[in-house]
Amino acid sequence: MRRSVPVAAVAAITSAGLLLAGCSGGKGSSEGSGEANAATKGVVNASDAKGGTVTYALSDAPESFDPGNTYYAFIYNFSRLYARPLTTFKPGPGAKGNELVPDLAESMGKPSDGGKTWTYKIRKGVKYDDGTEVTSQDVKYAVERSNFARDVLSLGPNYFQQFLKDNDGGYKGPYKDKSKAGLKSIETPDAQTVVFHLKKPFAEFDYLVSAPQTAPVPQAKDKGADYTKSVLSTGSYKFESYAEGKKLTLVRNPQWSAKTDPLRKQLPDKIVLNLKVAQSTIDKDLKSGNTLVDLAGRGVDGQTQAQLLTDPKEKANTDNTLGQRLVYTALNTKVKPFDNIECRKAVQYAIDKKAVQTSLGGPIRGELASTVLPTDIEGYQKYDLYPQKYDGDKLDLTEAKKHWDKCGAGKTTTTILARNDRQDEVDAATTVIDSLKKIGVTAKIQSYPTSKYFSDYAGVPKFNKKNNVGLIMMQWGSDFPTGYGYLQQILNGKAISQSGNTNLSELDDPEINKLLDSAIANTDKAAREKAYAEIDKKTMEQAAIVPLTYFKVLMYRSPKATNLVSTSAFSGQYDYLNIGVKK
Repeated sequence: MRRSVPVAAVAAITSAGLLLAGCSGGKGSSEGSGEANAATKGVVNASDAKGGTVTYALSDAPESFDPGNTYYAFIYNFSRLYARPLTTFKPGPGAKGNELVPDLAESMGKPSDGGKTWTYKIRKGVKYDDGTEVTSQDVKYAVERSNFARDVLSLGPNYFQQFLKDNDGGYKGPYKDKSKAGLKSIETPDAQTVVFHLKKPFAEFDYLVSAPQTAPVPQAKDKGADYTKSVLSTGSYKFESYAEGKKLTLVRNPQWSAKTDPLRKQLPDKIVLNLKVAQSTIDKDLKSGNTLVDLAGRGVDGQTQAQLLTDPKEKANTDNTLGQRLVYTALNTKVKPFDNIECRKAVQYAIDKKAVQTSLGGPIRGELASTVLPTDIEGYQKYDLYPQKYDGDKLDLTEAKKHWDKCGAGKTTTTILARNDRQDEVDAATTVIDSLKKIGVTAKIQSYPTSKYFSDYAGVPKFNKKNNVGLIMMQWGSDFPTGYGYLQQILNGKAISQSGNTNLSELDDPEINKLLDSAIANTDKAAREKAYAEIDKKTMEQAAIVPLTYFKVLMYRSPKATNLVSTSAFSGQYDYLNIGVKK
């Protein structure tokens, strides 16, 4: 759900101090916050001022704070405060935030063997908050636990499990590995070097290791599923306290050193995250300055949006941007009647996308979509296999009814899933239900919290089958800013798992799988982009996903926050590395 520059063209790392230089603005920065979209163009309230408390709020609780057991963009972003992956994204506005740079690693990876072997040197002198030094073995262990112990840690992506050379189902993860040798495909020839051996070339591997799954974990301190409560920090902040479902407090990590970290600033004294706060309360607190950041980065609620857009002064404190995201309805290809392609095609024509767009907040929350790839992902091509026609505001259902008749399902019932702490998603699902009634489909909504949505319900094959789940509401952001980073985990049959699955359609098309595998092995960027566009079209031919809108976020900038940058790398959210408190 995450996060685009060819790897070969990535620039060398530079100090974030150049980006966030000075309290008085200057080139690339915006003093004050009185300009709409200022954080998409530069750094708002750039400052190196230290001290104070940065307060975040979230409408639910995250699935996990464990960097190896999470798959939400906002936790990828937030976790970098306490967990350093091998590479990460340099703070920058808009597309500039897509620049990939070394983090825990000294430099970008060194490929060999035609792109099947990648070698990284980790920085010397990086320590955990308990004073012990980070080793390459800790990086290896982190990948093993996050990708191979899926019965314990199931919530992150499984890229490494798919692509590491010696995984043929024999290795069951470090909790069950009696030999304790771990994966042969990850070598640690010395305490500073980690080498990944892949089954096939992976041209974008530097992006892959930007996932927090490569943030080191010392085996002796791992607590499995309970590690989320007291993660050992390698970042600029460490855990002080965590009341599950209520509050997380981070404080400065005394073992962190700017000498080994050119990206982080360690500005505030403390970072507090309040959990399960109503979105309307978060919006009010952002305006008053009691909260500096809405952690989810999904934007204000509908009522607040109406207030902001009718007040020019308030509107000037907003950022409205694309974030490499798509709002869509996944059609479950394994549940009747949507195992029939004609039924799926009927739904493509039947869902009133304009009505869904209105329920989400109108065009300011995203233009109507017709492709799986968002418009701001390299490889996007404009087309529409299922064009919708309107007579005024009324959707023409001729094509929908024709395909529904072909499918022969008649009047049918199904279940649609949505997240109950996302009112816009529930509203969109309700609109989908109203649309499908007109072709004879009666859908009932079942809604669940964000924290359990993927682990227990959406995309869990057994649950879907038992509960007749034919449709699932989804918003997906790119894992990394390329077509592969967007498409792999929602389309490849190999990505389907029994829990934490994001291939919600359970689509396992051999041709699409093959195209994905061959594309990522191709070192020719233009050829990869062409393949991503082809995969997009083949997915739409299968009608497994109904694109609704190319999501745009409307965020309110707290007047008390410094160093606010809306970055494409993290779905248009603010970059969380160096937010401070205005003095």
